[in-house]
Amino acid sequence: MSRGPLVGGLPVEEVALWHRVRRFAVPRWMIEGATAARLAGDWRAACAAAAVDVALDPARIGAAHGDAVRDAAEADLAHLAPDLLRWHLPRALVAGTMLMGGRVVLLARYGGGGHEREHGYGREHRHEPGSPASYLVARTPPAWDAPQRPVLDFVAADDPGLRRAYLVDDWTAARHFWDARYAPQLRAWCGGAAGRLPFFRADGTPLGARELPDTEPGPADPAAREEWIAVLQARGDTVGAFTAAGVEVDPATWALPARWGPGQPEAIVSALPLDLPRLVRELPRLIAAGYAARFRLPGTYRGEVVLEAAGPGAGAALRAQVTSYTSTGATVPGMVWRRVPDLQLVRTGRLTPEELHPLVAAALFPAAGLVAGPPGPASVLEPVRVRCRGEWHLVGFRDGELRIPHSAREQQREQALTALGGAVSGCFAVRRAWATGQGRLPRALRPLRREVFERARHGDTPGIDALLAAGLDPAVRDPESGDTLARMLERLAPGAG
Repeated sequence: MSRGPLVGGLPVEEVALWHRVRRFAVPRWMIEGATAARLAGDWRAACAAAAVDVALDPARIGAAHGDAVRDAAEADLAHLAPDLLRWHLPRALVAGTMLMGGRVVLLARYGGGGHEREHGYGREHRHEPGSPASYLVARTPPAWDAPQRPVLDFVAADDPGLRRAYLVDDWTAARHFWDARYAPQLRAWCGGAAGRLPFFRADGTPLGARELPDTEPGPADPAAREEWIAVLQARGDTVGAFTAAGVEVDPATWALPARWGPGQPEAIVSALPLDLPRLVRELPRLIAAGYAARFRLPGTYRGEVVLEAAGPGAGAALRAQVTSYTSTGATVPGMVWRRVPDLQLVRTGRLTPEELHPLVAAALFPAAGLVAGPPGPASVLEPVRVRCRGEWHLVGFRDGELRIPHSAREQQREQALTALGGAVSGCFAVRRAWATGQGRLPRALRPLRREVFERARHGDTPGIDALLAAGLDPAVRDPESGDTLARMLERLAPGAG
C-alpha cells in the first residue's frame, strides 16, 4: 500500500480520513435498506432507511408552486437515492469523518424562466412560463457534532437560508451524486473516456508511477492528458498545468510579489487537491447558467486563485490569476474542484471496488462484479497479546467483558496498589485504558475502539449491536470526547437504526 502522496491524488492525511468515512459513514445495511425501498417505489421509506429526515410534502409543493412543479419534484423523488446522497455529502475533515455542518445543498431547480436546465446533462423540466424558481435541497446537520441526519426539504429561491452563498453548494449540475438514473454519469465526471479512467488501466487496476506520461501525450488519449496535467501539478509547474488544461494564465499575477515571499503563488495552488481538468469542464457550465461570472478557489490568507471567462459566450475559455485575498466572486463548489476520494482509496489499496457504494462502483469500475458495499464489523473479536510482568498474556472480549488472565485475588491486589498510587501495568493497564480512555491500548485494540465510536457517531446501531453480540465490552470510553459508548449513542444518534 502506498504511504506517500500520489500524483493526482489527495493529501496523505485526507486519505486516512476518507477511508474511515467510506467504512463507517454509510454502512452496508443502510445502503441495502434504502435501495430496496427505492426500487419498491417508496422514497419516504428509502429516506428513513438512510437516516435522512423529510421536511417536504408534495401537496404543499403543489399548493405553493403549482401542479407542474409538484409533478416534477415527485418524479425526482421517485429516483432519489438518499444513501448515495449521504455518501457524497461534504465532510468536515478537520473534525474527522462528520458531515460539514450548516450546509444547504441544491439538488434540483424548478421554475424560474420556464424550465430547469442541467448544465450539459441533457435533461429539462418544462413549467409554466414565469413561475418562480424553487429547489429540492438537502440540509446537513447544524453542526458537525450534531446527529448525522440530513434533512430533505423544498424551498423557494428567496428562502433566507439561501442568501449566505458560502454555505450553499449547487449540485443541480451533478445529479449523479443523488439521482439513481444519473449515477453512471460519475464516470464522465471523473474524466473517464476512451475506455479508461485517468490513473487506471482499462480493466480498472491502478497505473504505477512509471506508467504515467513524462511528456505531453497529445489529444488522442484524454485520460493520459489528464494524467499529464496532474504530473505538471506534482512537479510544481502550476502555470504549465493551467496552460495544458486550456486556462489562460495572467503571468504578471503569477510572478513573485515580495510581500508573499519566494514561491508563494505556486504554493497556494499546489497545496490544493485540485482536479484541474474537471474544473475546466464544469466551471464554464456554471458561468453559462448564471451561477456567477467570477469564481474563487479557496487558498490561504496570503492569496487565492480567481477564475473567470476569458471572453463573451458560453464557449469562452477560462482565465486565471493569483491575487491577494478578496471576497469578490463566488467560491467554486467543492465537488467541482476537489479530487474524488473513492478513486484515491482504490489507487492506494485501502478499498477495493467491491467495498464502494454499489452505484459508485458500477459507474467507476463496471467490471468489478458483485459489489457488497462497505464491510460490516467483525463477528468474532480475536484476543490480543499483551506484555505483562515479563510474560505474554492473551486479553480478549467475552460476554460483554474485557477478560484478563488473572485471578480474582490478583485483581484485588492490583486494585489495592492502584488505590495507594502504584503504577498500573500489563493487562491491568489495558483494561484501565479501555474503560477510561486514558493511557495506551495495545496496537491491535486501537482500531477496534476507533471503529466502535465511528459507528456510534454515524448512528450505526446494527453495527454496534453486532460488536456487542461478538462480546465487546460496552464500558469503552472515547479518548477524544470522554464519552462512554452508551452516552454517545444517546447524544449523537437518537432514533437511528
